[in-house]
Amino acid sequence: MNHLTPDTRSIVIEREMPHPPEKIWRALTQGPLIGQWLMSNDFQAIVGHRFRFRAACQPHWNGLTDCEVLVVEPHTRLSYSWNASGDEAASGLKTVVTWTLTRTRHGAFVRVEQAGFRPEEEANYQGAHCGWQRIIGGLEEVVAGLE
Repeated sequence: MNHLTPDTRSIVIEREMPHPPEKIWRALTQGPLIGQWLMSNDFQAIVGHRFRFRAACQPHWNGLTDCEVLVVEPHTRLSYSWNASGDEAASGLKTVVTWTLTRTRHGAFVRVEQAGFRPEEEANYQGAHCGWQRIIGGLEEVVAGLE
């Protein structure tokens, strides 16, 4: 089912990193590395794999995000659903996160999009907009530390 309707919004963050796409891909697809820049998880880069991000509970959030891998194009594109979990699953957040890597002369152009925020999810939208800026910085730090 497609949750992306005309009245939904997306967050797009783009950044060029001085690292090859293959190196960034490792940080995007290896569970322990994802845990360093995003959240603990049981991610596997297999289309159809259902996994969960886990973080500390916060007011109005149980700390869990239910996900499913939608697209795996090595070193180029990774996409997964990013949905509310538990009591909030039925009516809560239902979005899709897509990472796109494009090789450049000096490394790679990294684009992340979280699509599908509904009008009533303004707080989620604002929180995610701030969050992704910080997360991309963390991703770049982890990638820089890889051999």
